[in-house]
Amino acid sequence: MPESTPINISDPGHEVGTFFVRNRNTLLARADFGQLYVDYYLHLADHKIRYTPEQDALFKRALAGFILHCASRPWNELTAWTLHFEELGVNIFLTGDNETGAVTGRLFDEDVKKMDGSFFFSDVIRGREPKRRSVAKFEGRDPLVAIETFYAQSEQRFVRTFVLAEENFALLSEHPDYDKAWFDSVDTEAIRTIDAHENVGPLEKRVYRWHCGCNQGRMLEVLAPVFRDDPDGVFGGDERIEMRCPRCGARHAITREAIEAYVANQKR
Repeated sequence: MPESTPINISDPGHEVGTFFVRNRNTLLARADFGQLYVDYYLHLADHKIRYTPEQDALFKRALAGFILHCASRPWNELTAWTLHFEELGVNIFLTGDNETGAVTGRLFDEDVKKMDGSFFFSDVIRGREPKRRSVAKFEGRDPLVAIETFYAQSEQRFVRTFVLAEENFALLSEHPDYDKAWFDSVDTEAIRTIDAHENVGPLEKRVYRWHCGCNQGRMLEVLAPVFRDDPDGVFGGDERIEMRCPRCGARHAITREAIEAYVANQKR
């Protein structure tokens, strides 16, 4: 299997902090995603990917919630989420590897399968354990509400999400014997100033980077089975086609000569 392009460890990445709110028995994850959004926008520009303003806002909220979720989870987890918004005809895909800190994703708005409502799909691999899938149905158009619904239905515990500023988000999750009354009533301003009036202890800082790792070798691997079955149908008389990475939407130019050489090499 072709190797993914490794993450650039010289990139300082983007820090997410987790904290334990003592006496409330809750975990707080928070971060400013401004710089990570810059990397996301550079990715869109590099690959000529265009979203509508509504789609862009939708994706950024989902990405923030996803990273805060990852930062709250064990180090050896690999997670992939798909959020299907039936009313909008949109799917959002996100994936993150806690061991490397790599996160990426994309929005799909073409040929999105219609379903009986909006659904949240979560696939998790922890260490060498088999993949575990969870599914939850949610209402509305807000990815943060979808995340809260997913936790309540599939994780069997509650979280609350907060938008502290335009690019600053927080996620509060219950732990055993949590202060339910406080958890249910706390508002955005209280979370914004929580260090001033609660006993907040730092747990750890994690670093995440916008990174997919897709490259031409990975695209050739995906294309090879189809090319073997119908080479002329794949290229339609052209010598070059464009493939989109299913994870991040990156554009990769594939020549007929390159795929022919790849397939021939696989037979040896």
